[in-house]
Amino acid sequence: MIRTIAVDQQNQLIKNIEIEQLVNGDYSWYWVDFHQPTEKEIDYLRTPFSFHPLAIEDCMHHLQRPKMDYYDGYTFFVTQTLNPVPSLKEEVDFFLGKNFIITFHHQPCTEIDEVWKRLDLTNTIEKWDSSHVFYFVLDKMVDNYFPLVYQIEDMLNEIDENSKRRSMEVLLEDLFDTRHRLLSLRHTVSPMRDLLYRILNSQRETYIKGKTEYFSDIHDHLLKLTEMIEANRELTTDIRDSYISLNSHQTNHVMKVLTVITTIFMPITFIAGLYGMNFRYMPELTWKYGYPFALIIMAVITIGMSAWFKKKGWFK
Repeated sequence: MIRTIAVDQQNQLIKNIEIEQLVNGDYSWYWVDFHQPTEKEIDYLRTPFSFHPLAIEDCMHHLQRPKMDYYDGYTFFVTQTLNPVPSLKEEVDFFLGKNFIITFHHQPCTEIDEVWKRLDLTNTIEKWDSSHVFYFVLDKMVDNYFPLVYQIEDMLNEIDENSKRRSMEVLLEDLFDTRHRLLSLRHTVSPMRDLLYRILNSQRETYIKGKTEYFSDIHDHLLKLTEMIEANRELTTDIRDSYISLNSHQTNHVMKVLTVITTIFMPITFIAGLYGMNFRYMPELTWKYGYPFALIIMAVITIGMSAWFKKKGWFK
């Protein structure tokens, strides 16, 4: 689907204009959105827009790394947005010229829809141009990263507190899933941060001159996101190490108890084994008080060793 919107020389907003009329008409600026386009609609990128074949190829190949390419009369941008429900990356491409902006995306993009509606309802159309549209869409995309990071922070707090008393295996599984989500976020945020840095420091025409402070604000947000993601990844490492240390401590405690019990039973087992031998001449076997005496010796050994281990602090 293709939708168009244009602003004429009298700052009047006009919608649903034919592509050929847009390219050949006398408009202050215009915006064309390629939303899940068909093959026939994609051909408009070749004729009449005459965009470079490499840029068109990048549009067709899904999930390119965020980047910026310079062409004669326009700049091509590849960006990435995040679908908050399944938390999947989606590519959004921009062709930005002095008096036009072309957006291209294979999946629905809520950020573009919001800016489109905002432009449709604005009463200050004279303050808008193609670079403003580019800024507003990018700003919406970056702002939508924050809820995902905050959601991960809440998950980490829940894992750290373990208020639901879940088992160690379940907690570690959730923790590694959270680390995977953070890694996916970093693979999106870091290239976008580098892209904004290139835009701000480019010596070539990117059609945002005079509006660098707006894009600098987006870059600051991306820097903040990067710091939050790295801090959360360090937190997951600390939580993981804490759980592993706690698990090792519990295992060592169990092994210590088993060792104490085994040590106590060693002399008792020796006595039982000694008098369990079937030799004919064993003087104690015919003694009237041999059996209770052996039990008393075993009890004394058990009580004595238990008291000694307790004094040494082995039962703590």
